[in-house]
Order: sequence, then structure tokens, then C-alpha cells
Amino acid sequence: MKGNVRRFIDRFAATGSLLCALHCALTPLLLAAIPSLGLSIWMGDGFERGFVLFVTVLGLFSLIWGYRRHRAFRALGMLLAGLAALWAGVLYVPLHESAVPHAVVMTLGGTLVAIAHLVNLRLNHWHIHDASCAH
Repeated sequence: MKGNVRRFIDRFAATGSLLCALHCALTPLLLAAIPSLGLSIWMGDGFERGFVLFVTVLGLFSLIWGYRRHRAFRALGMLLAGLAALWAGVLYVPLHESAVPHAVVMTLGGTLVAIAHLVNLRLNHWHIHDASCAH
């Protein structure tokens, strides 16, 4: 049962991270269309910060749980780099009007978080229970 829950959380988190990366990549392209479509809530700072907070909690929970099982730092390290990029993107206030650097940083961060979850899935899949297990 634990394995199924762990796989579900990683898959859910990876899907969410990929959606986040797509959101960050497409938002600058859709700036003109968003208000006319009534989707301006997706552009708000509050939504973005809340989503990054959710990604942080879910990602840390999932990958620390996975790390305790497989003891490989690759996925956790990639997650931390992705979260650092995401938090830098939401906390940095640009001095000019261009949204391009913000979108690039957020897309990079979301992509790293998604890849971290996929790596964690693979590491958990390859894990073999033997005398070297730490759990």
C-alpha cells in the first residue's frame, strides 16, 4: 500500500510540476488573450505564490519520503534547485515591465521539479530490499 501511495504522490506532483512549467512558458505568449478570456486569476501573484507553496510542501514531502527509501540524493538535489528557481521567480520584483525573465526562471524551476519527481519514481522503482536498506 505504501508503494502505491508513494507512486501516486510522485505522479501527481510530476504532473502538477509539468503543468506549472507549461503555465510559466505559455503565460507570456497569452498576455493579450488572458483578460479577454476571463482567466486573469491565473496571472495573479497570489495564485502563483500559493501554487509555489503547494509545490514546495508536496515536493519536499514526496522526495524526502523517497530519499529515506532509496538514499540517492539526485532527485532531492534537483528538487531543491527547482524550488530555489521557483521561489526566486515569485519573490523577485523586476525593475522593468518585461515578464520574459520571470517566465524563463519559473519554467526552468517547474521543469526541474517535474524531472525530480520522475527521477524519484525511477529510483523507487529500481530500489531492491536487501541488507543495505536503511528502512
